[in-house]
Amino acid sequence: MDNRRFRKRTLFLIAYLVFALLPIYWMVNMSFKTNEEILSSFTLWPTEFTWANYRTIFTDPSWYSGYINSLIYVGINMVISLTVALPAAYAFSRYRFLGDKHVFFWLLTNRMTPPAVFLLPFFQLYTTLGLMDTHIAVAMAHLLFNVPLAVWILEGFMSGIPREIDETAYIDGYSFPRFFFTIFLPLIKAGVGVAAFFCFMFSWVELLLARTLTSVNAKPIVATMTRTVSASGMDWATLAAAGVLTIVPGAIVIWFVRHYIAKGFAMGRV
Repeated sequence: MDNRRFRKRTLFLIAYLVFALLPIYWMVNMSFKTNEEILSSFTLWPTEFTWANYRTIFTDPSWYSGYINSLIYVGINMVISLTVALPAAYAFSRYRFLGDKHVFFWLLTNRMTPPAVFLLPFFQLYTTLGLMDTHIAVAMAHLLFNVPLAVWILEGFMSGIPREIDETAYIDGYSFPRFFFTIFLPLIKAGVGVAAFFCFMFSWVELLLARTLTSVNAKPIVATMTRTVSASGMDWATLAAAGVLTIVPGAIVIWFVRHYIAKGFAMGRV
């Protein structure tokens, strides 16, 4: 009975992995083909293996600049989001004040709102301030969604730290900045890793705001990938290669914070 159950679980796991990895494999497979082969035949691997699609991305400024732009505004957003969320989360976890639960709920409602709702206000505001087509414009727009998420995640980790640690540090003569950065922050480094990961993922894959608020100088890769139609049709091979390269940064981030994410699931904050 146990062996039969084990076999069912194994088969289910294998089927799930095949189902989950098949689109990724097919995209990698297409990235090493030519457009002619993609459109003319169905093959499980390239019959005419080529690096031309990746060469196009690394040599064409319209392609590789998209990755650079995305990394710039994603990095800016992560730094600002964590800088704002850390003290806010500490206040929610350690102090009780009038309307604290309402403010906390209001923060989360911003995260649940579709980006399209804020598209017109951001467009008019940035046009007036001259921030259109800049990295800081996209980074600031994404703060509206990433800061509430970061506060929610960090507050859960901070609430798990006993308050006696704060009191002991103050009795020992620690100032708040010294206590926060030398004692408290190392205790919640898992939460910081999880919050940084989710901030990265939202900014990296978000399309609507990033595409609308940029045009040339700060156009991200997600916007570039939606403009691959030419007079000869869709450039499927180059688009597949761009998709593979788009997955790489997220996979690297997941690799470095995988232990922190597991801890976040265990604490019920992810």
